[in-house]
Order: sequence, then structure tokens, then C-alpha cells
Amino acid sequence: MAIADQKTPSDGKILGFFKLPFRHSASEHSTTSSRSSNGHHHIQHQLSQTNSLVDGSNPHTATSSSVSSVARSLLPTRRRLRLDPSSKLYFPYEPGKQVQSAIKIKNTSKSYVAFKFQTTAPKSCFMRPPGAILAPGESLIATVFKFVEPPENNEKPFDQKNKLKFKIMSLKVKGVMDYAPELFDEQKDQTVVEQILRVVFLDVERPTPALEKLRRQLAEAEAALEARKKPPEDTGPKIIGEGLVIDEWKERRERYLARQQVEGLDSV
Repeated sequence: MAIADQKTPSDGKILGFFKLPFRHSASEHSTTSSRSSNGHHHIQHQLSQTNSLVDGSNPHTATSSSVSSVARSLLPTRRRLRLDPSSKLYFPYEPGKQVQSAIKIKNTSKSYVAFKFQTTAPKSCFMRPPGAILAPGESLIATVFKFVEPPENNEKPFDQKNKLKFKIMSLKVKGVMDYAPELFDEQKDQTVVEQILRVVFLDVERPTPALEKLRRQLAEAEAALEARKKPPEDTGPKIIGEGLVIDEWKERRERYLARQQVEGLDSV
């Protein structure tokens, strides 16, 4: 009886022998299914690449173009104008008076450029000119007028930060044309913000290089304005009578001969 209840080692080997094939077949089945799945995905990837080539679109080209567009957006905008002063507008501090500032604007590009002023205080400030079109290399001095409010509680604005700002925008135009502010509304996507100018007040009782430079620029702007007001001089030949063309020296000679004749008659 004791011998009948014991299990021989051969029984375990027989069971193990029958179990191993089933385990091996399951692992082979999972490996086969994974290989078939990977092959299916590989075929789909190749088909998608083939379709993209047939359609004429290259995924690498699309990716590079999108990257280049992002890179262009991150690059700093190329300026068309050179400003002097470059980032500030200096005003003499005279409370209760209208004061002036000046800024030189030069077109440094190879095309015609329109510029336009904007300000955060349009009721108390105005610009002359508010905008214009500059040829390549052309420059002008714009004048900015502002009324200075009297201080409150003995405040000195040149000791504090001023919230008033000006913005200069530029727009590339095709050529010689009349300036109109609507140009910037029609081509907003081509408009470039050249600079945002901060207002700085100068103490008129304390001479500084900035104050001296401001006075020189204001004098140049006034002289240029007076020159534009004068009518252009006619240096060409004059047409008188029935289409007779007489130069200036001929006209003077005839006047001289007429005077000689009058003097001869008086002597007789």
C-alpha cells in the first residue's frame, strides 16, 4: 500500500513532456502575430509614402517649409528707416506752453517708403508732417508739437517716467505717389513698426547735449519749411510777345539801349 501511494519521478517527466509543446506553441503564436502586425504597419507606411510621392507632396519638404516659416517669424524685422534720436523724443519742459520736439527720418532702403506717426495722446499732440513718402536715401526732419500740462504737487516730469509714447510705422510703396494715411489701412500685413519713441522732458535751465541737438534740429526743420513755402525760381528762358524767346542778357541789353536813346534825346 505504501508503494502504491508514492509518485515516481518518471510521472513528473511525462507531465512536463506533455506541457512543454503547448507553452512553446503559445509563444510562437504571439511572436507570429507581433511580426504580422509589424509587417502590416510597415506596409501601410510604405503605401503612405508612395501616395505622397504620387500626389507630388514630400513630407520632408513640408516639414522644412514649416520650420523655415517659423524661423522667419522669429528673425528681427529689417528696418527701412533710420531715426535720430533713435528711441526717444526730447521736449523742453515749459509748463502751460506748447513745446516742440524734432526727429530726423531717413530712408535707408532701396525702395520708396511711406511712414506714419501714431501717438497715445492725439488730443494734446500733433506731428508735422504726420506722414510722408521718402525716396531711397531721402531724409527729412519731422516736428512734433505738444502742450505741457502744469505740474501737480510740484512734480517734475523729467524726474519721472512719462507714459506718453509715439510710434513710427513704415510701408514699402511702388514709387512716386501722393501720401495718404489709407495706404496703411489697405496694406496692414506689409506695415512694419519701426520704433516706439518714449517722451523725455529736458530742463531748459540746465544746458545738455540733448537740448542743444534739439535746438539745432528745430532750426533745420524751420528752415526747410520756409524753403518749401517759397515759389520755385524760373531759371529758364522767358516767352514774351508773339512767342519770341529772349534770354535774360538780351533783355538787359535792350533796356540799356533804350536808356541810351532817352539820354540822347534829353541832351539834344
